[in-house]
Amino acid sequence: MPFLGQDWRSPGWSWIKTEDGWKRCDAWSQELEGENSQCDIGHGIILNSEDEEIFSNEEHEYASKKRKKDHFRNDTNTQCFYRENWIYVHKESTRERHGYCTLGEAFNRLDFSSAIQDIRRFNYVVRLLQLIAKSQLTSLSGVAQKNYFNILDKIVQKVLGDHQNPRLIKDLLQDLSSTLCILIRGVGKSVLVGNINIWICRLETVLRWQQQLQNLQMTEQVDSGLTLSDLPVHMLSNILHRFSDGWDIVTLGQVTPTLFALSEDRQLWKKLCQYHFGEKQFCRHLILSEKGHVEWKLMYFALQKHYPTKEQYGDTLHFCRHCSILFWKDCRLALLLEDSGHPCTAADPDSCFTPVSPQHFIDLFKY
Repeated sequence: MPFLGQDWRSPGWSWIKTEDGWKRCDAWSQELEGENSQCDIGHGIILNSEDEEIFSNEEHEYASKKRKKDHFRNDTNTQCFYRENWIYVHKESTRERHGYCTLGEAFNRLDFSSAIQDIRRFNYVVRLLQLIAKSQLTSLSGVAQKNYFNILDKIVQKVLGDHQNPRLIKDLLQDLSSTLCILIRGVGKSVLVGNINIWICRLETVLRWQQQLQNLQMTEQVDSGLTLSDLPVHMLSNILHRFSDGWDIVTLGQVTPTLFALSEDRQLWKKLCQYHFGEKQFCRHLILSEKGHVEWKLMYFALQKHYPTKEQYGDTLHFCRHCSILFWKDCRLALLLEDSGHPCTAADPDSCFTPVSPQHFIDLFKY
């Protein structure tokens, strides 16, 4: 049996058998080297909340060159990212395992890079990145921060390419830019991993992404086949009733007059309110029309400001309570090979699995 690591307490390296013998598998950093090109920063000016310039025009050119140099040096260092479908979540040191699993380590090792290419997992990863941007960005290690922005870059380029889910990415970048502005202005009040120039360069990159998404134009594809407007009215209504986000309904209602009329249906908004909120919440924010009818559409957006809505995802990470393992569950592979997605030793593995929401994922690593 080959020696798996430099320390008997470490999880060891990954090895592969070749014709010349056993060779160690390197991390998949080579794929990311081409993506981490130098950040092309213009002579833009970052403004604070009072619209005052942080840098003057004369000083900005020198500072911009230095940020390019620091950012390039930071991105060309050796990076250790993995593509694993499961990890063991240990919260204390043992004789077999030294240390504990952190949020940054889980973010590095789990295969989020491939998850964003899966339409079922895309919204899940975006929501997780948004929660990290709001409260956990400074808790990530330097390697995890590089991985975070590399995955975010892939998401932005994907949206710019296929024009899908731009609103989700705009909300994510808005929260991220607000967090970066607060961290840069309050430098010294919080511990930042890396040079301050790297964080300023990241902020400028986020601002450039926001501008690209703002200028995104939806191109109409000419197709001689059937379109959404060609479907019968009852099918269009059925499609709208399957939406769980009110903003998606409003956006779809702007396509055609028929869809607009269907999107204003009171029963549609009533069911949406009943799905996300409880009766006690209705009573606190009851909105009536002049005729005494309940304005369910207005109530939905009013309740959304005060209470969190239910999150719905096509696929999520799962946690095995028996093995303390966090993993991606491939339903198609499980049906074909009876594979649970990780080496579970329980008699009935399915009974031990718990879907992990983005907030639950972060809570798993709070000690």
